[in-house]
Formats: sequence, structure tokens, C-alpha cells
Amino acid sequence: MMMDWTGRRILVIGAARQGLALTRFLVHHRAQVILNDNRPAESMHAAQEALDGLPVRWELGGHPLSLLDEGVDLICVSGGVPLNLPLIIEARKKGIPISNDSQIFMEAVPCTVIGITGSAGKTTTTTLVGRMAEAGVQAPARSWVGGNIGLPLVEYLDEIQPIDLVTLELSSFQLEIMTRVPQVGAILNITPNHLDRHGTMEAYTAAKARLITCQSQDDVAILNREDPGSWKLAGSVPGRLITFGVNQPPAGLPGTFLDQDLLKYSDGSDIMDILPREMILLRGQHNLINVLAACAIGIGAGLPVNALRSGVDQFHGVPHRLERVRVWHGVEWYNDSIATAPERTMAAIRAFDTPLVLLLGGRDKNLPWQDLAALVHLRVDHVILFGEAAEKIQKALDEVSGRDKPYTLHRCNTLFDAVQSAAAVAEPGDCVLLSPGGTSYDEFKDFEERGERYRSWVHQLA
Repeated sequence: MMMDWTGRRILVIGAARQGLALTRFLVHHRAQVILNDNRPAESMHAAQEALDGLPVRWELGGHPLSLLDEGVDLICVSGGVPLNLPLIIEARKKGIPISNDSQIFMEAVPCTVIGITGSAGKTTTTTLVGRMAEAGVQAPARSWVGGNIGLPLVEYLDEIQPIDLVTLELSSFQLEIMTRVPQVGAILNITPNHLDRHGTMEAYTAAKARLITCQSQDDVAILNREDPGSWKLAGSVPGRLITFGVNQPPAGLPGTFLDQDLLKYSDGSDIMDILPREMILLRGQHNLINVLAACAIGIGAGLPVNALRSGVDQFHGVPHRLERVRVWHGVEWYNDSIATAPERTMAAIRAFDTPLVLLLGGRDKNLPWQDLAALVHLRVDHVILFGEAAEKIQKALDEVSGRDKPYTLHRCNTLFDAVQSAAAVAEPGDCVLLSPGGTSYDEFKDFEERGERYRSWVHQLA
């Protein structure tokens, strides 16, 4: 049921995509909104234009504790706002509740919601499930896809009907303060990520786990039985469990799997065919697993098999995720800018069996690079380092003991320079892969801008 927001005084921290969408929703429902951001006013013109004409009070250039002296009823934080912010710590001491746009959405949405999280594969899997839902719902019902991708759906709450189906991509940043979660929740995998935010793997895992631990006995959880981080949560599932993985699940355990180039589903006793592997156009073993996950999620949400097939059919992937950019002088160039953790880069490397020129770097998230370094020694022909993390990555590469370097190594300051270096060393038959392992924030506002600039520079090669 929709809360009556009339006259409630809400402090929204963070004036990016989520904060702006939530502000529009709250103002529309007659709340009194203070929008706070650490950035100075001169850098906020676009955000202010997005709310032009709305009765919003702006507080920019910091997070003063004095904002709490104004009778604030609720604080809503955007995903990028750390919860150890002094303003939030003080608010909790004062007993002021903390929320976010996803929690508010879940408290009011009238229909079934699918939630998808994981350290890798979230966006591809969410997009696949959204396509399946689009094919599976019957008009006048609608399929909605949002969360971390697309528009925050809180703005569309007034349009969403009980017969609709919502698919949300959810991050650990959102989940760590959520208590109301989707009825169908999938945890794709849990590997080291965002330790600069959460501090420990235990805290990071706990944030992800809320997607299922906050479910009820009537809900459905989807877990990866071949990923230790996901599978160790199986004992915490309150409701129905569906699994996914490449190998057939043990007898009695429901789940999707691959058998003789056919994706299948076992309900614990009977087995049904879903689709042939050749229908999957995405590159790499990790994308096979994403499709297996999407099928398990679709089944958990009650979608028919023909809808699962429709979602996969002719799906060529999402930009910045092993995106084929160009063939130039016999060299294939790929954009995997989404790879902001070493584990994601390792998955990308394993998707290739051709000689690789690998672009690594960006900003480190306090994650381990040793496993990636070992894989680079086995699978990569040329390494080009760039950005703030270059020195740390090179140190990890140098520490791989007992082996001579089977690759060449170049250091660059910027991604542009790295593209030029790659063009100089790549030979016909090679693949150049931007799969950085680090974030974009040392050069770009986000991984999308990084990927777009990379794509542009590759197309400019002549």
C-alpha cells in the first residue's frame, strides 16, 4: 500500500539518477524534500535543470549535520552514498530511519517483483529476464525492468498494476538497508567486490544475502549451486529454492542445467527441455551460466518455456559487456568496460581462445589481483596497463613466482594511450580486450563513459 507522503519532511542524499527520480516521486506525492549533495552548486546545473520548477530545497557542497535539526522524518540515500557518512551515523543516533528508492518501491509496488543481484552478470541476466517477461506476460499486463539499469522504477509506481511483472537489478549498496525484498530473488554469485565500501567479504556477503534472508515462506530464491558464495546461502532460504548450474543437479533438487548441448530444467523428478545451446549468441562460459540463471528465474516467476526461448533468441548482449566493437586490420576489438573487478576480467579472458592483447587498469577497489595475474601468465600475449591501478597490477604480475613472463608488458597513463599501444602490438588474428579489472573513476564518470570513449577511439584507428 502506498504511504501517504503529504507534508512529510524527507532528506534525500545524492542528486544523481536515483536521488533525482526519488525526489520527483516524493514531490509528486506532496512530501517536503531537501536534496543534499556533496558537489558544489556550479557542478550541479544538469541536476537542477532536471528538477526545474519543482518545490525542492537544495543543500549543496557538503553534508552538514545541521540538516538533522530541521525535523527530518526520513533520510533516503542514493546507492553511491556510503553509510559511514557522519550525517547518516548521527541520524541513526537520533533514531531517524534510513531508506532508499528501492525500499520505498518495494513497500508500495502492487505486483510480483523479481530481484537479481550478484558480483557479476547482473545486467545481462536482468536484461534476459526482462525479455522473457515481455514475451510471457499477456496484455494488458506489462513487464517493467529497472533498478540499477534503466530508470529507477519508483517514478512509475502510480502506473504499475497488480497484473504486471517487475524485474529489478539490485546492488549490495541498495540491499544493505532493505527489509522489503522481491518475491523472486536470485543471487548469481558472490566473489570479492566493493570491499572499498563494505570492508570485508563477510559484510559484502551479508548485504547480498538480504535478497533472500528477508523473503517469506511463500517466496522463491534462485541460487547458483556451482558458486560457493551463492550456494552457501542455501540453508538460509525461507521459501522455495530453485538452482542453476552447468552440471545436472543432484536428485530431488530443482534447477536448470546443460545436457548434450540442451538447456534443461529438472523439477526434482521430471526433466523438460528449454532450449538448444546454439540459440545462445553470447560469448563465454559465464554467459552460458547467465542464461541458465535467467531460465531458472523465469521458471521461478511462472513464465512459460516459450517465453524463456523468446528472451534468449537473437539476444546479442548488453553494451560494454564483451561487446565486439570492430575488426581492424584483421584484429578484433572488444569492449568489456563493465569489468570493474579482477574476477570479471578473468571470466572475460576465459571467453577467448585466440591470442589476447589485454588492457588492464583504472582505479583499484582494494581487491586481490593474484588470481588474475596467474591467469594472465597462462592466457594473455600482451598486457597493457593504464590508470591509477597500473603499479599495483604490475606488482601482482611480478609476484607470480617460478615463471618467466610469456607476454609483453606496456605501461600507459591513460586509456587513450593504452588503445594506441594496443594498436601498435596487435597482429592479424589477435583480439584486443578492454577488460580493466578496476573502476573508471580515475578518468571517467562511470564504466559506460569509459566504454563509449574506448569504442570511439577504436573506430578512429586508421
